[in-house]
Amino acid sequence: MTRPSTMIPRIRPVPPSKTAILSALDVGTSKVVCLIARLDPIEGSDVLSGRTHRMRVLGIGHQRSRGIKGGTVIDLAEAEKAIRLAVDSAERMAGVQVTSALVNITGGRIGSHHFAGTVAINRRNVEERDITRVIEVASSHARDQGRSILHALPVGFSLDGAQGISEPKGMVGEKLGVDLHIASCDPLAAHNLMLAVERSHLAVETLVATPYASALSTLCDDEAELGSVVIDMGGGTTSISVFSQGHLVHCDSIAVGGNYITLDIARGLSMRLEDAEKLKNRYASCIETEADSRDILSIRRAGEDERDQSHSLPLSQLTRIVAPRTEEIMDFVRERLEKAGLRIAKGQHVLLTGGTAQLGGLTDLSKRIFGTPARVARPVGVQGLPEAAKNPAFASAVGLLVYPQVAGKEFFEAGKRNALPMTGTHGYLARVGQWLRESF
Repeated sequence: MTRPSTMIPRIRPVPPSKTAILSALDVGTSKVVCLIARLDPIEGSDVLSGRTHRMRVLGIGHQRSRGIKGGTVIDLAEAEKAIRLAVDSAERMAGVQVTSALVNITGGRIGSHHFAGTVAINRRNVEERDITRVIEVASSHARDQGRSILHALPVGFSLDGAQGISEPKGMVGEKLGVDLHIASCDPLAAHNLMLAVERSHLAVETLVATPYASALSTLCDDEAELGSVVIDMGGGTTSISVFSQGHLVHCDSIAVGGNYITLDIARGLSMRLEDAEKLKNRYASCIETEADSRDILSIRRAGEDERDQSHSLPLSQLTRIVAPRTEEIMDFVRERLEKAGLRIAKGQHVLLTGGTAQLGGLTDLSKRIFGTPARVARPVGVQGLPEAAKNPAFASAVGLLVYPQVAGKEFFEAGKRNALPMTGTHGYLARVGQWLRESF
């Protein structure tokens, strides 16, 4: 049996002056989403400085997820089936056939580590090779962890002990240091996810940590600079990304999400899971109000059909089922952040995204637990999304389209980058260009 490699395929950043066609594949516990988009060069933005291109969605496909639990593949055949259906729908809408995609990963115990490195430069100007050398020293420690490296981001440099240097090139000193943030995952989880995608006849251009992807599509520059926590509440997982002074400094993921709330509703009210999910999406809140005792819901119990008489219950009964589980999830997030030494301070921002972020009262609950204002965050800076997709549930999918625009900030060893072209279409590029000229 061949042991899965810990290496993740790498992509080259989209050249700022080039148009590109990308395909993104969001493989989640609740749904699989495929986006095909065209990226056109733009001038820089004051609000979204990392964006070098305007994104326009050409095709979108989404299917109920299969074979995925807690963000991890548990049935290759079922996962492949869901991926094929989502990709086929997007291809039909866009009129483009894709053979590769950027893929997110939520499972596999996503985690973060910081590694330091120092090299001597002997009182001369810092050159590009010195920066590469010091990052290689820091990254050498990460290679011994037996984990697959998803992202390698320099957080800051130091020169002779002076901290907080963002660009040391050209400066003079004795010793150059770096703080390197590594986001990693379990190699087996990454291997199985890539295998499910490859069985769908798609090459994986790279894997992107879901918390990072969600932040890329929802976070503005001021929030990243002042300090923010982005909480992506999906169906099977809740993932976390922390930004400070414009840098991603922490990633984490918890295998608890909105599906647990649905299960609680189904058990508490003796309903079918499908009906419990609909009830959650339409009426559920995690904060009880005075009006809840007066508002009456009609539900059907498991095993009953349309001919049976419906049952009535006050909305407050639903809220009392939903609130404890939601509070438990947010407490998990707070505890994980505190364990990592990242207690949220006043003035920092909390962004709530993912499908479960649309739960009523969640911002108020977050404010009470974290002690700072929170907002529901939707993907921004993308055109062509249908109205049904302009919501937090599609944040990670849109973030995958942003990632190639900022991939140049990361460090990977020379020769380890993937040679795949940044189109996701390979031999179809000429045909796509012709189609674009005719359609636009």
